[in-house]
Formats: sequence, C-alpha cells, structure tokens
Amino acid sequence: MPSETNAAPPTIDHKQHAAFFRQSGWMMMSSIIAGFMSLGVHFLNKILPPGEYSNFGVLVMVVACLPTMPLQMVFAQQTASALAENRERRLIGMIRWTWFWTFVIWIIVAVLAMIFEKQIVSGWKLSSSAPLYATVFAILVSMWLPLFAGVMQGRQDFFWYGWATIAGGVLRVAAAAAAVIVFHSGASGMLWGATIGVGMASFIVVWRTRDFWIWGQRSEPFDSKALFKQIMPLILAFGVCQFLFTTDTMYAQAFFQTNEMKSYVAAGTLSRALLWLVLPISSVMFPKIVHASAKKEKNNLLAIVIVGTAVLAAIGVAGLCIVGPLVVRIVYTSGVITSTVALLPWYAGAMIPLALANVLVNDLMARGRFKVVPWMLVIGVGYAFTLPYMLRHHPGQMTVVLQTLGVFTTLLFLVCAWFTWGAKRPKSEAPSAA
Repeated sequence: MPSETNAAPPTIDHKQHAAFFRQSGWMMMSSIIAGFMSLGVHFLNKILPPGEYSNFGVLVMVVACLPTMPLQMVFAQQTASALAENRERRLIGMIRWTWFWTFVIWIIVAVLAMIFEKQIVSGWKLSSSAPLYATVFAILVSMWLPLFAGVMQGRQDFFWYGWATIAGGVLRVAAAAAAVIVFHSGASGMLWGATIGVGMASFIVVWRTRDFWIWGQRSEPFDSKALFKQIMPLILAFGVCQFLFTTDTMYAQAFFQTNEMKSYVAAGTLSRALLWLVLPISSVMFPKIVHASAKKEKNNLLAIVIVGTAVLAAIGVAGLCIVGPLVVRIVYTSGVITSTVALLPWYAGAMIPLALANVLVNDLMARGRFKVVPWMLVIGVGYAFTLPYMLRHHPGQMTVVLQTLGVFTTLLFLVCAWFTWGAKRPKSEAPSAA
C-alpha cells in the first residue's frame, strides 16, 4: 500500500480535462443560480423611494471596487503552489497575517467613514448616512471572503465553493426583501441584504478551510520580501481587471442625474452578468495551471478556456439583446425601460473583451509571466484619466462612458494576447516559492 504521506491532496484531480469540465460546469451552474438570486434583489427597485436604487447601485460598486479579485487570486496561487511544493505551514502563517491586517485596514476605513460622513453623503447624493454604514460592514465581509475563497480555489475544492456561492445568493435576496418590505429601509436594507449574503458565503469558506488557519495548527515563518515580489504582479494585474470592471458606475454618478443613473445601474447589472457567467471557467483553470507549472507539467487548458469563454460570451450577448428588453420590462419601472435597453448593447460590447482578457491574465499570472503587468498598469491609468475627461467634454451622453470603457477593455485584451502568443516566452514560467 502506498504511503499516505506522499499522496496527493484529495482536492486535486490529476485527470485534468475530465476534472476541468466537471468543476467548471458546476461552478458555472452555481454562478447562474446565485446570479438569478441576486437579480431578485433588483426587483425591489419598484418599491424603493426615488433615488434609493441608484444609491444602492453606486455603493455596491464601491464594495465591488475593493481589491477582492487580486486578494483571492494571490491566495489561490499561493495555496496551489504550497500544495504542490509541501509548503502548507508557511501558507498558514500567511493566512493568519493577512486576516489580521485586513481587519486593521477595515477599522481604519470605518473611522475615516465616520470622520468624512457628511462629505461622502453629499458627494454621492445619498439620502442619509444609513446606506454608508451598511456599506462599511459590507466591506468587512467582502475583504474576508476572497481570502478564504482563494484558499478553496487553490485547493480546487470547487464543490463547496459553488455551494457557498449559491447560499450567499439565496440569503442575500431573502435578507434584502425582508429589510425593504418589512422594515422599509431602502438602499441600506438592500446593502444589509448583500452583507448578510456575503457573510453566509464567508462562513462556509472559512469553515471549509479551517484546517489551514485554526490556531491549533503550527505555522512557519515566510520570506516577506520574496513573497512581496511574487504577489505584487498578481495584485496589480488583477487589480487593473477589477478597476475596469467596477469603477465606471462611480465615475458616472458624479456626472448624471438620479433617473439617468437608475438606467445605467440597471444596464450594468444585466451586462456584468456576462462576465459572471464566464469567470468560473478561468477560476477553475488558474490553480490547475499554477499546480502544473510548479510541478513542471504540461497544461493545455488555455485553448479550451479561451474558446469556451468566447463562445459563451457571444451566446450571452445574443441572449441579452433578445431577452434583455423583456427582462428590463419585468424587473424595472417603466420610466427607465427605453434608456436601459439603449445602453445594453454598448455595455455588453465592453464586457466581451474584458472577459477574454481576464482569461489571458489568469494564464499569464499562473505561469509567472509578469512582463505584461506594466502595460496593464498603463491601460488602467489611461482609463482613469480618460473617462472623466470624456464625461466633461460630452455632458449628458451616457454611451460615452461605455464607448470609452470598450476601447480600454479591447486594448487590455490585445496587450494580453500579445504577451500570451506573440512575445518571447521566458525559459522558466513557474512562479518562485515564497
């Protein structure tokens, strides 16, 4: 009988293609179910006071703008490589260290929110400070979820990862409906619903990864400088992707009126669903490539994932153009239907290159090909300055936001494509150990 000490971790399936299709299929299914549950929250816009729904949309994007994607991908990469190289005890130390400092950072954010409460409420046109403080608590659970979800992703524990996603979506809509219908709490109630939903997902992923962080486990010190050099490219690269994915709503809030923002938030909710549809595929691919790179094994999942993402994105856009107007009429009030439907093609068009770029970024970062990162930063900074410039010079034109977003997501895809297939590959693509 083979020795158990040399056995591969039970969460890693070496029949790569069979495991990949099974796991990505389950993750897509769970994302779709959770997405429908989250869409149920938006039905509440019909009973909210004027302006509350746009407040909710903007504050949700504030939470979404947290560097959750970089944090999750860092721990997915570190977990996958730690399992491949038997560095679990150093990983335990990293988890505990990060958990402590995310809590410290949250306390600072909460204090700043209290100090600048009036300025924030006025600048974001909030009806009161209640939605702001609901957002503060949403930030806390949203900082913890990606840390432990990244560990689950790195371990390839996708079964429970999917159930955590579903449970979070169900509890989110239930809590938001209760808060708005029973307690008449408006945007703050919807945000509390989001907080409770993310909190449930966080509870599940924390419990499933308890063997990596429980205080009874002994940790080992890690080289913080080497770790910093290794994870910073991931933080910056995935940070650019998340920045392009989330910040347009916050830019638009400063330039458009409440009724216009309601249409924009509605179009964004439906169009971003395209990315949530295809993101699970690359999330399953990422730890497999990290593991294969650490073991110096061959892995050809990129071709499957990029083709699958392109096909699914095209089907999603076609479905959105056909079914989107009907969904808008069902979910939203009559006053925003026309303007929302007009924005959908532009929004969906901007999401497709971002979805494809996300796949390539996952592959590049998993293989340790970090030369693309400075170019990604140039694109992110360029977008940050170009979008407000365009809004100031084209007042009242909401499509300008999406056209600008589409240009920069396309640039991101082209740059990532060059570094994936055009640029000279390094001799060793495996990430170094922390």
